[in-house]
Amino acid sequence: MVSSNTAATQAQPSTSGFRWLQLVMGIVCMAMIANLQYGWTLFVDPIDGAHHWGRASIQFAFTIFVVTETWLVPVEAWFVDKYGPRIVIMFGGVMIALSWVLNSYANSLTLLYAAAVVGGIGAGSVYGTCVGNALKWFPDRRGLAAGATAAGFGAGAALTVVPIANMIASSGYQTAFFDFGVGQGVIVFLLAFFIQKPSVTIPPKKKQLNLPQTKIDFTPPQVLRSPIFWVMYLVFVMVASGGLMAAAQIAPIAHDYKIATTPVSLAGFQMAALTFAISLDRIFDGFGRPFFGWVSDNIGREHTMFIAFGTGALMLLTLSTWGHNPLVFVLATAVYFGVFGEIYSLFPATCGDTFGSKFATTNNGMLYTAKGTAALLVPAASIVAASYGWQAVFVIAVALNATAALMALFVIKPMRRAFINGNEAAAEAETAANAKTA
Repeated sequence: MVSSNTAATQAQPSTSGFRWLQLVMGIVCMAMIANLQYGWTLFVDPIDGAHHWGRASIQFAFTIFVVTETWLVPVEAWFVDKYGPRIVIMFGGVMIALSWVLNSYANSLTLLYAAAVVGGIGAGSVYGTCVGNALKWFPDRRGLAAGATAAGFGAGAALTVVPIANMIASSGYQTAFFDFGVGQGVIVFLLAFFIQKPSVTIPPKKKQLNLPQTKIDFTPPQVLRSPIFWVMYLVFVMVASGGLMAAAQIAPIAHDYKIATTPVSLAGFQMAALTFAISLDRIFDGFGRPFFGWVSDNIGREHTMFIAFGTGALMLLTLSTWGHNPLVFVLATAVYFGVFGEIYSLFPATCGDTFGSKFATTNNGMLYTAKGTAALLVPAASIVAASYGWQAVFVIAVALNATAALMALFVIKPMRRAFINGNEAAAEAETAANAKTA
């Protein structure tokens, strides 16, 4: 059974510059919440130095943040689809500010964990809304729009890492939490006044061979009942678990390989292998999201997934075999993160293509919970590494990425086309039958 809304209404011309302004404001909002995830590492040791709670206990706040940020997105997205993006982003701005203000006063782990919950709710509100809104404004360039928006989150912290580190060193981590928390929250709150969804549904362009897009808007319950959604969810978890593992464990891996402080020279720059790797990872991750989104707009989602997931498997295999070489370690991790970040552009775009624009924010929010599910698998990497070494961890990650690449071409691609064509044929038959009986 499909939604009754089977035809999109013509909207303002898709060449209008207004939608690009909407995209830019969404990217800025994403950059303002990026520090809640990517800037957190700067605060761990200063917090431990002040309260001596231990790194593991402090890092548990980060786990709480990621799980809250991802698993509540469908709820927040439902409010977006019902009431529009403005009120949800305003709420998110207040919550992210409150989170870091609470961190600045936290004198117990309980308060630190409570702040993580508040921050996760706020970040999820902004993340899910901005990505979902981009899908609605750009049905003809969903990959590029979702990728550019996700890049704001992936690389947004790069602009403020140094100022935050300097403020922590000069004024203390509490001041950095308070000042940047309030500043980031205020910017998001103000931008929310100008962010809006399209007044009417913007129809996708004529269907391309490699880019099938439904003309039907599927409701969230209909999406949850469709097998293709759960296949996409499974592949998302398979790829995300490897990437989150690499992000969380890159420093322990470098130290165990005894190359963390080894100098590496590349393109006129020289720095320690671990520092060089982390720096390039952020750059490649941020660039890869819009790039692969744009590629998928032109050659198809599943073909791009095959290329990206396959390349990821190859880079993980390279790290497993030759990762003890500092230069190989730096280059292989950079390329890996360049192809890993695209899941945050390809899956939202594929979700919009498959299930339509009207409920895109909620539907993509449900798919995005796969990141939270994958995060729960990350600690298993440490257990496997302790028992069998990093070689075993890499072998598992290679297998997951290679399997995901094959599933993209040979499972997701035919299932998606059958789902779209079958439902559109059923809708047309139902319309014809109703016309005859009218």
